[in-house]
Amino acid sequence: MLSLTCKTAIKAVIYLSGKSAEGEKTGIKEVAEQINASEHTVGKTLQNLVKHKIINSVKGPSGGFFLTEAQREQPIYNVVETIEGKTIFKECGLGLSKCSETHPCPIHNDYKVARALVEKIFKEKRILDLCDPVTHGLAFLMD
Repeated sequence: MLSLTCKTAIKAVIYLSGKSAEGEKTGIKEVAEQINASEHTVGKTLQNLVKHKIINSVKGPSGGFFLTEAQREQPIYNVVETIEGKTIFKECGLGLSKCSETHPCPIHNDYKVARALVEKIFKEKRILDLCDPVTHGLAFLMD
């Protein structure tokens, strides 16, 4: 359902949230290493998130990426919507362009339920909610 770029964005934001809670700004290289992603993908993704005000960045020797307390409170849905677009939770599970209630694909009814559940989770879970288990060693951002 989610692209590799979107998964990378979510992991990066969770990592940055933890560093921001400690008052630190973080560079692209460190984020890429900590979430096992390419620097190129992380860099482009973080710039996109800055552009949409999901995260912040400061240039210079003491610069880097970070989240404010208010940004840490936003739902993960904001990250997903920024990367995937507004229609991600409306798309057909098999990629058909005309899938609907009157013209369903073979998995339409089951996928509709699963898609709604995932959307609900992303709307209810804040960045902070996903950051805390990682910070306390109860969840992980890479293998």
